[in-house]
Amino acid sequence: MPEDVLPRIAVLTTGGTIAGLPAEGLSYRAGSLPAQRLLESVPQAAKWARLSVEAVAEVGSQDVDHALWRTLAARVRALMDDGQVDGIVITHGTDTLEETAFFLHMAVQANKPVVLTGAMRPAHTPGADGPANLLDAIAAACSPAARPLGVCVLMNQTLYDAVEVQKARAEGLDAFSCRNHGPLGRVSGHQLALHPGAGQGNPAWRGAFADDSRLDAWPRVHILYAHAGMDAALLDAMLATRPDGIVVAGVGNGNASAPTWRRLQAAASEGVAVVRASRTPAGQVWPGVEVDDEQLGFIAAGGLSPQKARVLLLLALQRRDNTRQLKAHFLGI
Repeated sequence: MPEDVLPRIAVLTTGGTIAGLPAEGLSYRAGSLPAQRLLESVPQAAKWARLSVEAVAEVGSQDVDHALWRTLAARVRALMDDGQVDGIVITHGTDTLEETAFFLHMAVQANKPVVLTGAMRPAHTPGADGPANLLDAIAAACSPAARPLGVCVLMNQTLYDAVEVQKARAEGLDAFSCRNHGPLGRVSGHQLALHPGAGQGNPAWRGAFADDSRLDAWPRVHILYAHAGMDAALLDAMLATRPDGIVVAGVGNGNASAPTWRRLQAAASEGVAVVRASRTPAGQVWPGVEVDDEQLGFIAAGGLSPQKARVLLLLALQRRDNTRQLKAHFLGI
């Protein structure tokens, strides 16, 4: 194919294991491989894409923060308006990749493919999966079938939507899965094949906060992990930080102990947004099931994991939405 008709793909790097190089002992240092060298690991991509690369950050994804999210959103929004760019690939550490993908899914009106990818093995190790994942992500971003999908994640040949994707294993190449629904498709032989019904991606919350341009007044939102024998002192310490919102990673159907609910009911009456999610790897938390959300002033997270419920709550509170509007957001599945 003549070079002047090849898709133009912008690659944004943020660090992570995909750019990891040796440190002391068996460890490695995330984000050490320069952006250009990362691109040089996939020379065959030049056969079907014109590539540019830009280093946005060089961090492990455990250190991804709101400031980096704001920078990424601004950069991706600018590339959406750039007529010289047909698609975007973002390399990212896998630990919080799902949160960044969901954030961008809501914060950007993606009219071009945006594909996040990473690696489970650092760049210097035998069998490193970063080059294959990057190559497949570029192939997906080039595909006409990806144009309506918005923000996606590509790992281990599998394409996931930003709402459903989650890291389900701490190690191994098959570390990613979907929370409640299946993946969008697969990349094989550098071709994207979508599963039946996946042609428009996941519309839930897509671009819901794309008009919020500043993204600089971040509220304080914590996640409280429920467990047997839970000590209420932990919640008291959390409340002492004067949070704007708390997401409960509840047991089962988003539940927690009676003392926890009493304290959180009082907090909700004083304006703290309280969202019930489930710590389980799949399932829905609906209003009024086991817990009287209406009486207690709580919000049910629907099918969102606790970490994604926190991202949605962050954006909604930043816009100063009231309780009724917050509930409407979380029922947006």
